[in-house]
Amino acid sequence: MLQKPVLFSKFLQSIACAAFLAAGLFSSAALAAEKGTCGEETPCELKNGEYFIHLPRTLPEIRKNGEPLGAIFYLHGHRGKAVNALRNKNFQRMADELGVAFVAVQGINGTWSFPTAPRNLRDEAVFFDAILDDLSSRFGVDRHRTLLSGFSSGGFMTWYLACSDSGRFSGYAPIAGAFWQPLPEECPTAAPYLFHVHGTTDTVVPLAGRALGGGKWHQGDVFKSFDVWLRQSGLARTQPQTLTDGNLKCERWQPKTGFLELCLHGGGHSVQAAWIKRAWMELSDMKGWNRKT
Repeated sequence: MLQKPVLFSKFLQSIACAAFLAAGLFSSAALAAEKGTCGEETPCELKNGEYFIHLPRTLPEIRKNGEPLGAIFYLHGHRGKAVNALRNKNFQRMADELGVAFVAVQGINGTWSFPTAPRNLRDEAVFFDAILDDLSSRFGVDRHRTLLSGFSSGGFMTWYLACSDSGRFSGYAPIAGAFWQPLPEECPTAAPYLFHVHGTTDTVVPLAGRALGGGKWHQGDVFKSFDVWLRQSGLARTQPQTLTDGNLKCERWQPKTGFLELCLHGGGHSVQAAWIKRAWMELSDMKGWNRKT
């Protein structure tokens, strides 16, 4: 006879608990909106643009252990949208597995303003410095644990940011992109930690480059783009170390500072989270981030 009242009482308690949790979530959302916070599909807005960020699921554990929070940056292709990269489950899974933030940056009108681009709409170096500052102050991202990756047009931008200041990011992982003609004679800073991936059957950004706009612009040759760094590092006539990693066939050069790697696959114009993850893990080993001190 007492069972129904007890069950009814528990039912009321569950309703009250749910209402309390809902109120708490609403309050948190309202507080976040009031403070202008951002994350996931809510963009982080800066003076000259915006970025999206996915924080790893293990963030509470990372914070609890006092560990630094690293970040992988991703630059979309021509006319792309950063939010689509953020929604990519493979990219999210990669960030969660590595315990890093995934930062998708938006180009103005879906384009990037590198020196030889058809249009220059923003000082990208200044903009990326502002993003790094914002990530550090807003999310506690360690500026010394960052990897910049980009695909296609985003790969072009990655090459030029590495050239302008190789120390801006800890490492660079461009995919299917290189310098444009005329290639720079040299870069103002030492060689970066650069992990490049390209498809041998890519027809959008061929290894040899291609003309655009009726010959007004021309994508650069990937091998000649590497020659810029190799000449500058005194490695132009040296033989690279070769290795095979899954579907990637790679050549490596070791400058006095930095690291240069060209990895080719038999496919076309494509990007895989696994290639970016591989670059982060290689960079982590080189930088000693995996060592417990």
